[in-house]
Amino acid sequence: MAQGTGSINSDYKDWEWNTDAGERARLLQSPSVETVPKSGESQGNGLGATSALGAVFIVVNAALGAGLLNFPAAFSMAGGVAAGIALQMCMLIFIIGGLVILAYCSQASNERTYQEVVWAVCGKVPGVLCEVAIAVYTFGTCIAFLIIIGDQEDKIIAALVTEPEEAGSSRWYTDRKFTISITAFLLILPLSIPKEIGFQKYASSLSVIGTWYVTAVIIIKYIWPDKELVPVEIPTSPSTWTAVFNAMPTICFGFQCHVSSVPVFNSMKQPEVKTWGTVVTAAMVIALFVYTGTGVCGFLTFGASVEQDILLSYPSNDIPVALARAFIILCVLTSYPILHFCGRAVLEGLWLRYTGVTVEEDVVRERRRRLLQTISWFLLTLLLALFIPDIGKVISVIGGLAACFIFVFPGLCLIQAKLSEIQETRAISWWAQVSYGVFMVTLGAFIFGQTTANAIFVDLTA
Repeated sequence: MAQGTGSINSDYKDWEWNTDAGERARLLQSPSVETVPKSGESQGNGLGATSALGAVFIVVNAALGAGLLNFPAAFSMAGGVAAGIALQMCMLIFIIGGLVILAYCSQASNERTYQEVVWAVCGKVPGVLCEVAIAVYTFGTCIAFLIIIGDQEDKIIAALVTEPEEAGSSRWYTDRKFTISITAFLLILPLSIPKEIGFQKYASSLSVIGTWYVTAVIIIKYIWPDKELVPVEIPTSPSTWTAVFNAMPTICFGFQCHVSSVPVFNSMKQPEVKTWGTVVTAAMVIALFVYTGTGVCGFLTFGASVEQDILLSYPSNDIPVALARAFIILCVLTSYPILHFCGRAVLEGLWLRYTGVTVEEDVVRERRRRLLQTISWFLLTLLLALFIPDIGKVISVIGGLAACFIFVFPGLCLIQAKLSEIQETRAISWWAQVSYGVFMVTLGAFIFGQTTANAIFVDLTA
């Protein structure tokens, strides 16, 4: 791939991009990523602090998360183990390809975050659409996190509080809406208000440990199952050929680490596309084993009766599973503020760009606006989480949007980058890369359209 930068789309500069305003998006990276400031640095000068092995860990950290709870249900929807694994393997090729494309375009445009790369390479309209998509995606993910908290707390409370059958109704303090609300107000809201989220970097490592523990519990419970855990039915093939596509939102949601991948790439000691290809391949293979282990073992344990959240399928009084629920709650409690920060930062950048106000001129109003944005975001996500109790419905929506980050925007970046190259003759490799970009955009648009339409007309109207 050629790496000339002179012909990259210049529309990115049409709106007087302010480097201070751009700070709102720099922390879209994983909190454990340390990068040097963009000013005064050059690509490939070795100023980054992250080794290749460290980059693998960070990408795995970004990919793994609470989304794995939905993978057994995705295998059920896909029609069994063979269909689920085959679908993952096919999509993994394009997932890795998208990560490599983003690194290539980051070098070509000399930009350090996902949306800045899209701005620089594709222009104004795709750049704005990308930022809006990031805001919507992070908003929907925050809703999913609150639903997960409610799911796990329901089971934990059921194990701790035993009531006589003649009671007839649950106590007010065990009500799902109360437990989600009190947890959100006491723990999530205070963590979401600060301007910076550097203090969250250490919690991310604990979240990874929790994710691995959940996977280990699900695998062990399949190998040595409890007597009462007998699957009702285990599908071996999809009911219809279109049923396979119902698993795509979960896979996209699970493997989506593309938004945070660009800062990770630029944080490396040697940010080279070839090295990055090895890094993301290793990271995605690790994530594949984790998700496949969770999906296969969880699905075979419960069959077609598996819940959208796999941990809900286990008894409330199972101690190892109860610990897994506690880990998931901890993971979500630390992840919500990070996702909220990303969404808030994008909205802040859009606001500053449209108003033309610099950060220096807007210090006082920034504090007031940040507080208003945070409280509005928090209350709206909480309200929707209280009345959308099924995590599967939320993932079906944001999973389709994740396909845009994995397929559509990287595909557009590759097409535009190749079209911007000044060449007398275009080799077969040039045409192959452009064709690959077109296919990625087409595939991503299909996944987004199919899953979104299915969510709107089936799930949300049920």
